[in-house]
Amino acid sequence: MTITPTDLFASAIRLHEDGEVHVETRTADPGRDGWRLTAFHARNDADVHADHWEVQPEAEKVVSCIIGKIRLYLRPERPGQREEEIRLTAGTVAVVPRGRWHRIELDIPSNIMIVTLPGGGRLEKRS
Repeated sequence: MTITPTDLFASAIRLHEDGEVHVETRTADPGRDGWRLTAFHARNDADVHADHWEVQPEAEKVVSCIIGKIRLYLRPERPGQREEEIRLTAGTVAVVPRGRWHRIELDIPSNIMIVTLPGGGRLEKRS
């Protein structure tokens, strides 16, 4: 088997439950088998849809700041509570609990890596 480097910012990595790993194009059908790792350059808040809340009801989500500085916000679980803010700098990671609404904002342009089960995520416009 020939091993070749893959551009992580142009591809997605599928981590199958049986232990296999496949490199996919970003446009490939994300399917439902296994976890998906993606990395991307975010230049501004629009690149991370900061004006929307996001939720993955079926799995936790790993959010990692590879380069830069970002803020991960968790929506309050009860009315009257404040958003929880987690600051991520280069080389740090946070795990968003299953079913917890969250969003990202940038402090500076950043490289971000996400690991989650594909499909099933929902977006909701921030009010």
